Amino acid sequence: MNTTTSPATWASPAHRRTVYLILAVVGISILFDGYDLVIYGAVLSSLLDDPSHIGQLSPAVAGTLGSWAMIGVLVGALSAGAVGDRVGRRKVMLTAIVWFSIGMGLTALSTSIFMFGFLRFVTGLGVGMIVATGGAIIAEFAPANRRNLFNAIVYSGVPAGGVMASLFALAFEDAIGWRGLFMIGASPLLFLLPLAWFALPESPRWLVARGRKADARAVCVRHGLPEGTFLDTPAVAVPAAEAKRDVEKTGFAGIFSRSYLPGTLLIGAMSFIGLLSTYGLNTWLPKIMQSNGASAHDSLYSLLFLNGGAVVGGLTASWIADKIGAKAVITSTFALAAVSLAILPMFTSVAPMYPFIVAAGIGVIGTQVLTYGLSANYYGTASRAAGVSWVAGFGRLGGIAGPAIGGLIIGAGLGPTASFWIFAGAALVGAVATALIPRSPAQAEIVAEQAPVERKLDEPALS
Repeated sequence: MNTTTSPATWASPAHRRTVYLILAVVGISILFDGYDLVIYGAVLSSLLDDPSHIGQLSPAVAGTLGSWAMIGVLVGALSAGAVGDRVGRRKVMLTAIVWFSIGMGLTALSTSIFMFGFLRFVTGLGVGMIVATGGAIIAEFAPANRRNLFNAIVYSGVPAGGVMASLFALAFEDAIGWRGLFMIGASPLLFLLPLAWFALPESPRWLVARGRKADARAVCVRHGLPEGTFLDTPAVAVPAAEAKRDVEKTGFAGIFSRSYLPGTLLIGAMSFIGLLSTYGLNTWLPKIMQSNGASAHDSLYSLLFLNGGAVVGGLTASWIADKIGAKAVITSTFALAAVSLAILPMFTSVAPMYPFIVAAGIGVIGTQVLTYGLSANYYGTASRAAGVSWVAGFGRLGGIAGPAIGGLIIGAGLGPTASFWIFAGAALVGAVATALIPRSPAQAEIVAEQAPVERKLDEPALS
């Protein structure tokens, strides 16, 4: 086989540099999204204990504040998918970086519960735009047989941002307070926006899909992208004419067409369960650990282990997914999370729980690293941004429910056993939903862009 046709081969140093810069822009954006997610849980005990910050918080109200951020992410992700498939990925990504950075900075200035909740919602809009758009960008620029890996790298930014938030809270909260920790989340406005402005091109595939082939060619020349890969529009070959029309539909009309509908619903359920567990645990795990006997300081280490396990586990899982398919790996990691969370109530001391918290992080948050990649690869180019926004957006309903459920559990005094078992049951449901996802109708498009023909025997598996 001629290695120049391999999807892993760089056409030129400029091609490689462009893709790695895109990887950096999207990855750093999602790193700060992860920071935004976990920093609230890291400072929540301080907000609950001292009403002088934003007012008197109960666990139920605190859970609602966490959910408001997720409502913003839901709206932002769904909007970004529809808009991104029409105006382009670059414009949405630049807008999102500005939006969530300003939102984090303003949140640091909150003086009331209402103001804090409203600004968490506003910040969530920008976070949702980045999560949805980032997956589409990586799917369209990454080498075909490295999409799972590259998606895992950038979406590992979520747990990596959680690790960063945990470490910063442990090291700096006493010195700069919760407001200073939130202000750190605004820093991408100073360094990431300029990088993205110069390094992030519009997707040539999107330009071709919109009939702007001359503009797409200009982007390829300017950024060293191989025209044969990015300008050739592969034909979609599926068994039925109706299925072919479905694959070619644009945006949300495509993902809810008859051919895609079963997979779309199950992918939504998969993301719902994953984000319910992710946001629920990242918001309430320190408080649950305190109810199990941990000190307020030691309870922050649970977030560190949860997200640290997700970083390592997510990257490892992505490497395996490039060999056996994302669907099998996500099913297995959900099952791992279910078992680990169910075992945690058996321990009466904190230290023995940490290895199982690491395993839960691999299974829950590490699983989310792959769901975006599965979604981006499941749908064709015309509906890819809508598909990623669906998994990011509908999943946020689970993200909305997770903090609220945790707040109700803590407020009702049910204790750590009920908390862990509820999240374990959710992970089990996620494993079943993922296992039932059917083969993608757009598989022919993925194969068609890969040469030579025998690549069909080794195409990126979704099942």
